[in-house]
Amino acid sequence: MKYKVTLNGRTYEVEVDEDKAMLVDEYEAYAPAPAAPVAPVAAAPAAAAPAPAAAPAQAVAAGEPVTSPMPGNILKILVSQGQQVKEGDVVMILEAMKMENEIVAPKAGSVAQILVTKGAVVETGATLAVIA
Repeated sequence: MKYKVTLNGRTYEVEVDEDKAMLVDEYEAYAPAPAAPVAPVAAAPAAAAPAPAAAPAQAVAAGEPVTSPMPGNILKILVSQGQQVKEGDVVMILEAMKMENEIVAPKAGSVAQILVTKGAVVETGATLAVIA
């Protein structure tokens, strides 16, 4: 049987067979961040101005989307709008899990739109750019 035991801020993974116990792994235990205190909500005045509408999502140009294969941070953007690219050209560098991943153009064409900025956090499948 395998057990995880946390003691003094360290977690130990222990395997127990009949009469002996063996330490399999040891690592730092990370406690979840404490929840922020909930502030009481004040009643809104009756004549309150309406809230501004949310900004509309950025319209995506027609063409082949360049999507993120994994969640990460945009480290570098190597192309500019209007630039000609060939299929397989590196258009961006995405940092994920401390590794730099090259994002390549799925087809030859012109960069119609770049939808992210350097430092942006993206999720899997997010459209990064459009090639027309």
